[in-house]
Order: sequence, then C-alpha cells, then structure tokens
Amino acid sequence: MNATTLVFIQPRQAVWQEETLSAPGEGELAIRTVVSLLSTGTEMTAYRGEFPREQSAWARYVKYPFRVGYSSVGEVLAVGAGVEGFGVGQMVYSGGSHGTAAVVRAARAIAVPDGVSPEDAAFASLSNIAMNGVRLGEVALGEAVLVVGQGPVGELATRYAYLAGAHPLVVMDASDTRLEMAERLGAGSALNPGHDDVRARLDDITRGRKLDVVFEVTGNPDVIPSLPPLIKRGGRLVLLGSPRGPSTVDFHDDVHTFGLKVIGAHASNHPSHETPFNQWTWQRNGELFFDLLRAGRVRVGELISHRFPWREAPEVFAMLDRDRTPTRGVLLDWRR
Repeated sequence: MNATTLVFIQPRQAVWQEETLSAPGEGELAIRTVVSLLSTGTEMTAYRGEFPREQSAWARYVKYPFRVGYSSVGEVLAVGAGVEGFGVGQMVYSGGSHGTAAVVRAARAIAVPDGVSPEDAAFASLSNIAMNGVRLGEVALGEAVLVVGQGPVGELATRYAYLAGAHPLVVMDASDTRLEMAERLGAGSALNPGHDDVRARLDDITRGRKLDVVFEVTGNPDVIPSLPPLIKRGGRLVLLGSPRGPSTVDFHDDVHTFGLKVIGAHASNHPSHETPFNQWTWQRNGELFFDLLRAGRVRVGELISHRFPWREAPEVFAMLDRDRTPTRGVLLDWRR
C-alpha cells in the first residue's frame, strides 16, 4: 500500500514523502485517512524547532526528519492477526500521523460510533489530553479555577472543568476572539493580560480567596512563574501545556511556603490499564469523549476555525508560523 506522509525535514520545512506501507501485522490496522486535526501547540513546536535541542525530552521526541501528527480519523482497509472489535470499512480514530494512509496499533484506535462525525472524532487526542489534565487537577464542585491559554486543548479543559463543577471558572488568553468563544463554552469570566489587571480582577472574582486550581495550557515557559502567586494555600498548579524549555520559579517563596501542588499532566500519564483505583485509560477517556459528543454535553464543531485540503498542509504550517492567534481547530481533509 502506498502512502503520502507529511514530514518535517528540518525546522520550518514541511514536505511530502512517498512511502510503501507493509500489510498490518499482529495487533495492527491499516487505515485510509479521512480527516486529521493539527495540534497547533505540539506540532508547531516541532515545526519551529523552538525547544531545547540537546538533552531534553523534546529533543528525544522530535528528531528530523519528523513524521508529524497524532489525531487522525479514517476507514479500516485491513485488519492484522489477533485484532478483535474492528472490521474492514469501519470508521476509527487513531493516533496516526498526517498522511493518506497509515498502519497503526489497534490498541491505540477507537471505533467511531454512529452519530459522531469524522471531524468531531478527530478531536479525541486533544480531548484526552484535556480530560486527563482536569482529572489530575481533581477539580471539585465550587472550586475557583483558572485556565490559562485558550487554544483547542485549553478550550476543552475549560469545558471539562465546567462539567466537573468549577465555579467560578475563569479563562485567560491574549486573544479576545478566543476569550469570547470560551465564555460561550461556560467560562464565567475572561481575562486578557494585555489590557486587564489580572490580580485585581481575580481578587474580585474569588472574593479575595485566590484560586484553587490553575491550568497552564500555553506551553510558554515564561508564563509559569507568574501563576503560583495567584493560587491559594494548598492549591494546585497543573502543567497541561508542554513547556517549551525551562522556567525560573522561586519554589521556596511561591510554592513551598504555601504548600502548593505542581502537577505534570502530559498525555503519557494516562494509566496503562484499568484498575479499581483508576479506570481512566487513554481508551476509556476516548470512549467517554464520544459518549459526551453523542449526548450533546460536549460540542467541538464550533471549535473548528479552518479546514484545508490535505495537499495544502505545508502552506498551512507556514501560515500558523506567521500567526496562529486567529485559529482554533485546524483540520486537513483527505477526501479532496
């Protein structure tokens, strides 16, 4: 099976690569892509090469040439030995890269149920990241929560914090357009650090009690040091975005003294197997996402700001590199 796959050969150079895929082996599926969702955070970091290039997790993950993408929906073409629950012609979500076809592990695929569109299903990876972060943050009914950054993961984290009972629920971003969308999704207050007095506004919103939980979803290491002073004694700071380098934090004055918890919420922190103590694996969170879509309790169609034919992907990344502020969900359509 032939496939055309998007590859970053070096920073800011995205090209198409032709390759021949082998038949799916044991535990694998061959999938023809229908739609894929760009990660305007992680994928843009890899595209720009703006991360510590030596001795870092980023450098171990992004090795050029880099096959990019992890949010794909497509039709099953072939099923490998030992795979159960999937059939040829079935629509599935997987962590496949941006390409016309892929061979993926069945353990990292989820059947897309009737009533869920391929476009909506493509948000499953970002949903899993956000859902896992909100779980790790242990948001409880009536807790004051701030979500910093309103890209797609931040928007989903806002929605899940709302469903978990966060109140007041505050969002912060440098884009007024993104803030308006967040308010429509359930945020009670929106702050733009470019023209709002953040500390004064938060003091008013929380009646001087400060915040129980803050989610950092920008991935900007310069933002992190400003957040601990906003959190109440014993509160939680959840690093949900993937910081693009080191931050300087006064852990004694801003963390240790106030008993704060700093929680890393990388997607790899999903449990590998369900247990009575933690059932929320990557698979279970994905299934719940589809259930919430079908029940109308989560809507992601309104998060889509741009759709492009797949062949335009190199130009799309160049566009995002110039300014991604006007974008939210960016989809590649592999049917045209």
